[in-house]
Amino acid sequence: MDLGLRGKVGIVTGASRGIGRALVDTLVAEGLHVVAGARDTRPLKDIDGVVSVDVDLSTSEGARSLVRAALESYGSIDCLVNNVGGGQVHIDGFASVSDDDWYGALDLILLSAVRTTRAALSSLKASRGAIVNIASLNGRSPAPQAPEYSAMKAALISVSRSLALELASCGVRVNVVTPGPILTDLHVGPKGAATALGVSNEEYVGGIEAEAPVRRIGHPDEVASMVVALLSPRMGYITGADVVVDGGELASILDRLSSFGNSGIYSSDS
Repeated sequence: MDLGLRGKVGIVTGASRGIGRALVDTLVAEGLHVVAGARDTRPLKDIDGVVSVDVDLSTSEGARSLVRAALESYGSIDCLVNNVGGGQVHIDGFASVSDDDWYGALDLILLSAVRTTRAALSSLKASRGAIVNIASLNGRSPAPQAPEYSAMKAALISVSRSLALELASCGVRVNVVTPGPILTDLHVGPKGAATALGVSNEEYVGGIEAEAPVRRIGHPDEVASMVVALLSPRMGYITGADVVVDGGELASILDRLSSFGNSGIYSSDS
């Protein structure tokens, strides 16, 4: 199926690894000109069709400079994917999460998307383009050992819905993709959850897969495929949506909660 994206210009933030790298590869395969932003874009330097920009997207100037690079290179912006955002596991609980941790999550996860969107908005309106923000299942089902990450992903979902309603009449669509457990550095990297919890990557992934409804962890390209579909003008009637890509994890959580309710645990009877 022709998604109608060939020749369009797309920005991807957090583009050098994980879901971001999969997004770059998938967008290029669909024929887009991609402007990719990350702190270190060396892994992207040899990809045809990609303008890579070394940039700190936790800063206002970083967001503006990435958008400026896109406009200088191609003159317009059709698609924006706000993907940047990392997290950390706090095994010592809520009290160990410092103000710097909270402010860092605010800048990197939420304000990076706000600032980049604001900088690109004029061009996106002119092209009647599309925005996809990458959230997390933790934005719906918070992780107790990552409170600041969970809170900012929840805020990103809320901001996305507000923006979708504002921009609908301008022809700009805004959607969210919410991944569940995906095989990225957030889970199995040098500073990922497995390391923080003191288990091997194999043990960590095995634990996820044992509990997952589909009995496996997700892969970055599966998230990227959904993002590309939502960017396509063929999906022109979809805006304000939050599409979950989680192998049934959220449904499993809701099912467990429903079972608790049916057992009377959450009954209002006294």
